[in-house]
Order: sequence, then C-alpha cells, then structure tokens
Amino acid sequence: MSELDGWTRGEHTAGGTTHTTYRRGTGPGVVVISEIPGITPKVLAFAEEVVGLGCTVVLPHLFGEVPSSSSPLAALATMREVCVNREFVKLKAGRTSPVADWLRDLARTLHDEVGGPGVGAVGMCFTGGFALAMMVDESVVAPVLAQPSLPFPVGRERAADLGLSPADLAAVKERAAAGCQVLGLRYDRDVAVGTRFETLTRELGDAFIRVEFPGRKHSTLTEHRQQEGVDRVLEFFRERLIDPPAGG
Repeated sequence: MSELDGWTRGEHTAGGTTHTTYRRGTGPGVVVISEIPGITPKVLAFAEEVVGLGCTVVLPHLFGEVPSSSSPLAALATMREVCVNREFVKLKAGRTSPVADWLRDLARTLHDEVGGPGVGAVGMCFTGGFALAMMVDESVVAPVLAQPSLPFPVGRERAADLGLSPADLAAVKERAAAGCQVLGLRYDRDVAVGTRFETLTRELGDAFIRVEFPGRKHSTLTEHRQQEGVDRVLEFFRERLIDPPAGG
C-alpha cells in the first residue's frame, strides 16, 4: 500500500509553469508545501491531520521524489536539484522566489473551487517563507511558517531576511495590519532560521504569532515533530478557516 493511497494526482499550470499536485479532503483549502527532501511519509501524515480537521489539502510537488525518503542521501539529492532551479531564490536578500507566483495562483484557484473564508498555507524549512509570500494574495488568510530557512542564513543580512521583495513585504504588512495573522514555529536554537523571527515580530507586530520550542532541532511538524506545534497549527486553521470570527 502506498502512502499516497487516497490522494488524487493532478496538475496546476500558471505563468507557463506546471507542477504536479496531490489532493485529498473536503472543506476549506489548505496548501501544504513540503520541506526538503520532499513529500515524505511524515509530511503526508501531517497533511492527513489537516484533512481530518475538515479541509481540502493540496500538496504541490516542487522537488524531490514522491513519496520521498527522509534519508540524508535523499536530502542531498534534492538540495542539488533545488540549487540549480531558478524558481527558488537561495542567497539573495530582498527577493521573492518566482515560485511564489505559481503558489498564489494555486491558492486562488483552490479558493475559487472550494469556497470558504480563504485558504491556509503551510511552508516548511526551505519553503517556510513561501507561505508568507502567498499572503500577498488575499485568498490566503491563514499562513503558517514552520522554521523558514530562505535565504540561507549566510551573513547577518540574509539571516534576518524574509525572502520577500520590498513590494511584497509592504503588501504583507498591510494585510497584517488589517487583521491577517501569521503563525510561525521554530526551535529557538535552530541556526537555519537565522533571526527571521525577530524580523517578523518587528515588521508584523502582534499579527505574528510566535511559537518556539527549546532546542537545536529543526522540523517542528514532521521529523522533529512537536505535538504542541501541530495542535497550534490545527487550531489556527480551525479558527481562520472552519469557524472564523464574524467579519474575519
């Protein structure tokens, strides 16, 4: 039996770019973007919990194998793949990764189809900041950043950077000021995250919900799963997507 049994394979095309997607569930939409090395069994397990909450979950396949091993060799192979892929900005500060446009279109399309108050988005590690970039589109009302790690934190500027262009950062701040909250999770000594949580707190203020766990581990929702973190994400989606406040 494959871990993907019950998931419907499809494709989404936007701006001349096509990626495979995997979909399951009913209810408001949530885009779950896997971390490196790819859509592993633990990423799928987390996504299944979001389905169980009462959401339509779409997993875009942006890199790696499907399903992917979580082994170091698989991670190395995927890193080689993404390092030459121009959809992802790895080292330049003040830039939004081009893949964000495709992800925004995916979110809009999903929202148009399933309805509801909007779409949730979860980015993890390499893709953590993509959920924030998706927030530029008003269809995304529940962005979750799990240990956002781009651009790679080489030097002080990159370590603090949110992986957004100035225009996108301004749009995110405007939406945050209007009431769209952002949930962030990390281990407090995870060097891959750099000082981005400090930047998020400074730029978004009370709209940034900061959840931190002690230690040097990394993957809060999967490989180094923190049940409290998973519960906070599910509750965030429940509040924003399943049972949103009046006028929210």
